[in-house]
Amino acid sequence: MFITGEVRRTIDDRFRLTLPPDFAEGISDEDGNVIVAKERTGCLSLWRSEEWKKRLDSGVELLRQKIDSGRMEGRWGDVQRLGRLLSTRHQQVTLAKRSRLLIPEGFRQFLGSTAGQEVVVVGAVICVEIWNPDNWLDVLKTEMPDFGDLFKTLTE
Repeated sequence: MFITGEVRRTIDDRFRLTLPPDFAEGISDEDGNVIVAKERTGCLSLWRSEEWKKRLDSGVELLRQKIDSGRMEGRWGDVQRLGRLLSTRHQQVTLAKRSRLLIPEGFRQFLGSTAGQEVVVVGAVICVEIWNPDNWLDVLKTEMPDFGDLFKTLTE
């Protein structure tokens, strides 16, 4: 599925928000499971569980091979740092009624939004992103001038 679009939603007093049905369908399995991930400051990404697992498993397997072959000697600090980030980076959640997301407690502060606050929900083709509006505006200001060149590069 090719997920695009931008909508504004308000986080309710229980830290829930309702995703547009087509966004929810694009990222959830038949049981409503999705992965919530911390990826950019002020942004949470929502991924289809099997897609996330493939991405994560391939990277972890490559790291295991490097550790087993001794190629990570002298880089244990980086390995530990990666382990810490992996431990806190993502969580599987289930969408209520197939489209209502409860933002997990450890992810609310990273998003930088509070109950009653509006967020921007963006289709990012392969995932859905939930943005703090200030961070989203900063990203647009920085990245929009490169849109034409990026589109041309990716579609040639």
